[in-house]
Amino acid sequence: METDAAIVRRAIEGDERAMRLLWNQHAPHVDAVVRRLAGDPDLAQDIAQEVWIQIFRALPSWRGDAKFSTWIHRVAINRTLNAMRSVKRLSNVETGIEEDSAVVEQDAERSMLAQTIAEATQRLSPGARTVFLLHDVEGYTHEEIATELGITAGGSKSQLFKARAKLRRLLAPLVDMVSPDLDRSYAAP
Repeated sequence: METDAAIVRRAIEGDERAMRLLWNQHAPHVDAVVRRLAGDPDLAQDIAQEVWIQIFRALPSWRGDAKFSTWIHRVAINRTLNAMRSVKRLSNVETGIEEDSAVVEQDAERSMLAQTIAEATQRLSPGARTVFLLHDVEGYTHEEIATELGITAGGSKSQLFKARAKLRRLLAPLVDMVSPDLDRSYAAP
């Protein structure tokens, strides 16, 4: 199996098959990241196209000191945030929670739970939602978020605290609804 470095080298030299191979391998993850951050499906589709243009233009700058998938992820996050800033739609963005795995069973309970979480996430302020997604979903540190968003690490921590507190309040009825079922499952026979 050909390594990412070899495929990238071929793509840099203009090999369209190599470019298509990179896109086929990494597009599902890039699209999922963009959709989570952008929320609006039409905006996400536009941004994803811009992300791939940026990735192919920037291929020569990939030095190979990080995994290619990590580098692409970073480009997707940065380009998405920049696009959202430039169109001044951050305050109107609604974030949906997408399932990245195709192996997940799609039953009614899981669907209802995902919908409830998505709706709660959409009710966060744009800043709190963005920090929550970058930190708790994407795994960025507060320092990285601060750099990406042009805020302080303390501001990132504050936004995350507010996001988690509001999500706790918004999702409390769901926890209360599930808790009686849990209590029964642990009851002695």
